[in-house]
Amino acid sequence: MSDQALFDDLIVSRETIERLELYIARLKKWNRAINLVSTATLADAWRRHVLDSAQLFPLLPIGPLRCADLGSGAGFPGLALAIIAREIRPDLTVALLESDRRKGAFLREIIRETAAAATLITGRVEDYDEEVDIITARGFAPLPALLPLARPILRSGGIALLHKGSRYESELTDAGKHWHMETIIHRSRVDPASVILEIGDFQERQPGDEPA
Repeated sequence: MSDQALFDDLIVSRETIERLELYIARLKKWNRAINLVSTATLADAWRRHVLDSAQLFPLLPIGPLRCADLGSGAGFPGLALAIIAREIRPDLTVALLESDRRKGAFLREIIRETAAAATLITGRVEDYDEEVDIITARGFAPLPALLPLARPILRSGGIALLHKGSRYESELTDAGKHWHMETIIHRSRVDPASVILEIGDFQERQPGDEPA
């Protein structure tokens, strides 16, 4: 699928494209000093990072949404979503949770320069106590470690949208030993080896409650 085909679904303006291009330019500059993303991905940053994030939009529920992006790092997918949301989903706000202060400085600059619908929360995910409708994460933690962090801050009826690579099936198996989950697997529109896991109504299993 072409880059344009992905954005045709979103119908974003030239101004939004320019904000995203600024984001990528700053990413390449900052990446020389701190490890924000793999250097190997920078040559194809638009597809590998921006479009990879943007593909979450069709999966978002209707209505005002609060999103928490766990371990934001360079801001994918959370900050990219917030930049695009300014135009097409003004009812979406994103909290970027990042404990590394240098990465936080980068995120803060991009929020300021793009006027993104995002706030930076510098600290550990465990210390965040706001309730949200959507959890996003990319490269943050394996599913068995991620779910205990997401559950306390996800409201009833909320969903997690998680970028996962080719080992997602083993992560689901491991997580299923300790969690009840309703899961929908969406094939990535950017990387055929990757998926977006849409996980809702996940609850920790009780003693004696064996997986089916």
